[in-house]
Amino acid sequence: MSKCKQFYALWLVIAIGPVGIAAEMSAPPPPPPGVFYTNMVVDEVPWSIQVVTIARDKNGYELQSYHAGAGALGLETLSTQVAAVGANGAEPVAAINGGFYLRDFSKTNAYEGCPRGLQIVEGEVLTAPSSNACLWVDYAGEPHLANVASHFQVSWPDGRTTPFQLNGPRAADEVEVYTPAVGRSTHTRGGRELILEPSGDGPWLPLRMERDYSARVREVRTGGDALLASNSLVLSLGPALAEKFPGLSTGAQVRISTRSVPALPNARNALCGGPVLLYNGRPQKVRVAPDAAYELSSMLERHPRTAFGWNDQSFFLVQVDGRQKDLSLGMTVAELSGYLLKLGCTEAINLDGGGSSCLWFAGKIRNHPCDGSERSVANSLIVLAKKPRAGALSPAAAPTALPAERSAVNGN
Repeated sequence: MSKCKQFYALWLVIAIGPVGIAAEMSAPPPPPPGVFYTNMVVDEVPWSIQVVTIARDKNGYELQSYHAGAGALGLETLSTQVAAVGANGAEPVAAINGGFYLRDFSKTNAYEGCPRGLQIVEGEVLTAPSSNACLWVDYAGEPHLANVASHFQVSWPDGRTTPFQLNGPRAADEVEVYTPAVGRSTHTRGGRELILEPSGDGPWLPLRMERDYSARVREVRTGGDALLASNSLVLSLGPALAEKFPGLSTGAQVRISTRSVPALPNARNALCGGPVLLYNGRPQKVRVAPDAAYELSSMLERHPRTAFGWNDQSFFLVQVDGRQKDLSLGMTVAELSGYLLKLGCTEAINLDGGGSSCLWFAGKIRNHPCDGSERSVANSLIVLAKKPRAGALSPAAAPTALPAERSAVNGN
């Protein structure tokens, strides 16, 4: 294995000429304090690994999830998502692609880009939990890992309760709630849809976790694809379910509950992913459903990977290129877990990989996506510089030492 050379002044770009002579090129501005970028290369496999290490200073940086188009559906490249956040006045420092999502290569699915589990953006719940592993961040800026199960339900006038999903494709025998985050309409076909307005002085939009929302039926529609006003919800009953609630009419009272297990009353941002790689400093066993052979095989094979981890001192954004035999083969989930442990992470989660795997730092994509270019993805995890406050930032903690591999400045 190559002798380790660690470079933390990574903003000095080195160009190696054909005869091996190093020449100093023009250097970009220095990085923010406490932020370090490394491209680790292991020639023997080979592996090319992008790592951004960010000192955890409560006055310095914060984590935010983001969805393409600032809604609940759709796809955009990671670069586009970072630019959108920056255009809103925030200062992106680094970013990686987010969690798993619905993808339709035929481009006929109106719900393309819907997350496959919980997503929360700045307190607003975009999609419901699905019992998958989640990364969620509280209002104090602390990250957490949990398998989050949905207890989202609607309470009907006759006392019955029914579970519901949120802002995704509605099955014939399911109830789905739609918020303005899906766009101008529900995109559904058939069934019965109840246009809801607030009832009383309780909470209303945007939906947040662990709340009860009292609503009144303003209008009943059939045929699907009901329009969504900025201050309304649509409660959509699939065709096989609509006849089980014949008495619902204008003026009926219902209650929408957004609870989960575990409860997430202080969740500000969240992304679904999985599996959890490290918990309390220990690698976690890979668990998949007995009929999920494809999911298991993908975890045992080498593929491009994206992960987020942390310890008490630092956040780690990690991306591993793959499916490129001359550059990087990718990692198995077990190899990724072991690498994050060597980095010094005590907690870590796997995010979407393959062609979606991407890392942005200092104005550009730093890895080599296996598709040859950036893939449009549903969501992302972005590290932002907090707004300036009185007083200077505390001194940046030195990043945890990386494993004994060749460290290179990557000028992708």
